[in-house]
Amino acid sequence: MTFNPLEHRGIPLERQLRNWRELDVEPIDPDDVDPYTRCRIIAMNGIEVEASLFSHQFARHALSLDVRRRLAEVRYLEQQQQKVVNWLLPGSESALETTIAYEQVAVDLTAWVARMEPDPYLKRAYEFGVLEDFDHLYRYANLYEMIQRRKAERIVDSLTEVMPGRPTKYQHRHPYDNVRDHYDRERAAPISKLHALTIMSAEQQTMNFYMNVGPQYMEPIARQLYQEIGLIEEEHVTHYESLVDPGETWWERLVNHEYNECYLYYSFMETEPDPRVRAIWELHLNMELEHLHVACDLMRANDDREPEQVLAPELPHPVTFEPNKAYIRELLDTQIDLTTLGTGYVREAHERFERMQEAINGGEHPPSEVVIDMHREAYGTDYRLETEGPHPVPGLRQR
Repeated sequence: MTFNPLEHRGIPLERQLRNWRELDVEPIDPDDVDPYTRCRIIAMNGIEVEASLFSHQFARHALSLDVRRRLAEVRYLEQQQQKVVNWLLPGSESALETTIAYEQVAVDLTAWVARMEPDPYLKRAYEFGVLEDFDHLYRYANLYEMIQRRKAERIVDSLTEVMPGRPTKYQHRHPYDNVRDHYDRERAAPISKLHALTIMSAEQQTMNFYMNVGPQYMEPIARQLYQEIGLIEEEHVTHYESLVDPGETWWERLVNHEYNECYLYYSFMETEPDPRVRAIWELHLNMELEHLHVACDLMRANDDREPEQVLAPELPHPVTFEPNKAYIRELLDTQIDLTTLGTGYVREAHERFERMQEAINGGEHPPSEVVIDMHREAYGTDYRLETEGPHPVPGLRQR
């Protein structure tokens, strides 16, 4: 069954405003929740935050008072959506537990997008990034057991494995080498544009989350690890945002943002097992359908184009959170030793890479290595969650 958002009207804007009682949603039960329900919440929060940030940036460049007013009206409603989505997360979970869930999102969402991406260059970009987030999950899981005396499997279940990916210490690259070539707005498949926007938004929210919660810890190793991985997330946002064609007009970007929100709310509504959370996805989809029509009207009036020239005629296959163990292991076997050079990828360390490593590490072990050393000292080994037997991970080859 196909679904074309352009053919459906949503809830009129004047009926979308919610009161405090409606916004005060009951959070999920951390001890009785599908891990992927938590992942959908985290991912959708990132999408809503990006929608708000984009709208603010657009408003700062818009000359028309009427356009700025229309953006403000929709933005306020989307801010209410963001509050509902993010407030589904329980206050009883620690920031570190939420962090592990953030990394599960990064691993399984990016892996799914990589599997579905039709453009080989974009696919390589997602495959490259997912091995780094996979390693972040491993580092935070070890920190979690040391600080809270709990194992990450209580959060990720057995859906996502926990073991080393591309070592975080090798992820500090020169900023030049984090900028990729962008897709061609005239030739790229509509799904490629949605993929790029989705992963960029998710990584941006992860970057923002780490930069805010990191200094709240008292334990020095926790503060240091958040600082290190927070800088890698900056690299990841650069990596993914550079995939988007900068030649897209503001109106084109606006309809892409709204269409993507419809796509993801529809996807999550179709795949969500929790009926209470699924009702929120359905409600927000019906709100976003109207936001999309507002964006399309603005595009027609200001960009002299029809949105059908930019958007897909129907929603693609729903985004699905599901295990990607075999796919990740294949990438570990074939791409673990990649790094970037310019807009491409190489297997050997290069001079610019080595200088960056020397400067950032200062001749010492980075926090991402120290946390594993500390865990081994305390427990005799590092923490891993492997569900399909041992799987050795080679290191990066150095010149």
